[in-house]
Order: sequence, then structure tokens, then C-alpha cells
Amino acid sequence: MSNPLVLMETSSGDILLELFEDRAPATVANFLRYVDEDFYTNTIFHRVINDFMIQGGGLSVRMEEKATHEPIANEAGNGLQNLRGTIAMARTPDPHSA
Repeated sequence: MSNPLVLMETSSGDILLELFEDRAPATVANFLRYVDEDFYTNTIFHRVINDFMIQGGGLSVRMEEKATHEPIANEAGNGLQNLRGTIAMARTPDPHSA
């Protein structure tokens, strides 16, 4: 089975995302649910830290916070790491809040 691919279209160019469903099934299903619902349409990258990370998807272009679904369980123990070029779900200090 091949990994799902999602094309993220931004004003600075497109980004092709490969999702590791076999390693993070709940996280991938959660992300794809938001994608299928067009949740990320007309959202912004609201946090950009040079040489570290960009964060987006939670705020509209009017800086209004978007309502989210119930959080999912953390799948961080799956062997994947947050390295340059990876995507992850944001969370609060609660590890099961993504």
C-alpha cells in the first residue's frame, strides 16, 4: 500500500506531503478529515520561526481561530521524528491534544 499524498497549495508555491499512514494512522486520518472538509482553505501560516518551523491552518485570513474536532491520541512513539521537511499536528502541552 502506498502512502497518501496531499498537495498543499500556497501563495509561495506548492508542497507535496507524503503521509505515513502505517506509522501514524490516527494522525493521518485526522489530517485527511480536515483536508476533505476544506478546513485549511483560506488559512494562513501564522507562526514562522526562521530555520526552525512554520505553523498554520488554525487561523483564517482574518486572524479568526477555526473550530477543530475532538483531539486525538498522541502517536509520537512511532519512530518518526520532527525533522526538516516534516509535517506534524500542533498541540497544547497536553500530549493528546492534536
